[in-house]
Amino acid sequence: MTVLPRYPAPAKLNLFLHVVGQREDGFHLLQTLFRLINLSDTLGLEVRQDGRLVLHRPLPEVPEDKDLCWRAARLLQLHTGCRLGADIELIKRLPMGGGLGGGSSDAATVLLVLNRLWHLDLPRQALQALALQLGADVPVFVFGQSAFAEGVGEELTAWTLPPAWYVVLDPGVHVSTPAIFKHPALTRDTPSVKIAALSEGLRQGALRNDLEPVACSLAPEVGDALRGLAKFGVARMTGSGACVFAAYDVREQAEQVLAQCMADAPPGLKGFVAEGLDRHPLYDFAD
Repeated sequence: MTVLPRYPAPAKLNLFLHVVGQREDGFHLLQTLFRLINLSDTLGLEVRQDGRLVLHRPLPEVPEDKDLCWRAARLLQLHTGCRLGADIELIKRLPMGGGLGGGSSDAATVLLVLNRLWHLDLPRQALQALALQLGADVPVFVFGQSAFAEGVGEELTAWTLPPAWYVVLDPGVHVSTPAIFKHPALTRDTPSVKIAALSEGLRQGALRNDLEPVACSLAPEVGDALRGLAKFGVARMTGSGACVFAAYDVREQAEQVLAQCMADAPPGLKGFVAEGLDRHPLYDFAD
């Protein structure tokens, strides 16, 4: 097969994550601030005329109908009645189960790119509504910029953030998101943050990730990574883990911190430096 045209699927960080309540259907109500970063998976995508959705490099032990990229393409087909198909190749770089939103971002990139390649011209809001059917984190990647999120994560408000470089550590363990949200020790009643107080809370380091304590109890390696990174600044877990991060003003400082963290790294720990993005690289693929 020839090399398919390639498109980025960037990671995200949750700069904070509060659980402020729970709906009657069991879904938790959240407040969080999403920041995209320039570490990405890559999607190869090309139009097929026969209507088939063909996965190249399928994820091990993931059935086709459970694969988020395939599901995103199929959902777009069904919603629009499009008779075109696609070759889909996922080049995976983001750790699975790391809290960086890799699978959600992959699905969003499929929606954004096929919306253009299939000449569907769905507006951004329509794509976000489809994205929510695939998972709570998928809409923010279609939204395509830093965002304050409420509800289950789908109520998005654009948010301007200063330039930043991030050290991200991956402890190399998988933390089950359902297990965290079902855990009796999870805080579910954090007071809601007012938008007017959000920037000050970030500056003071007063905002937290409510999932951290439970994640650390289930996977002590997450706590070890947090404590190691906290020697060099405010450290937080992203999403439901297992990756943790800290922010710095300049790249050189972030690279120095990463080098110090990795000098005494336990087996399995990986790390990288990433720059915060103001907008998704494919932002202009939707209106």
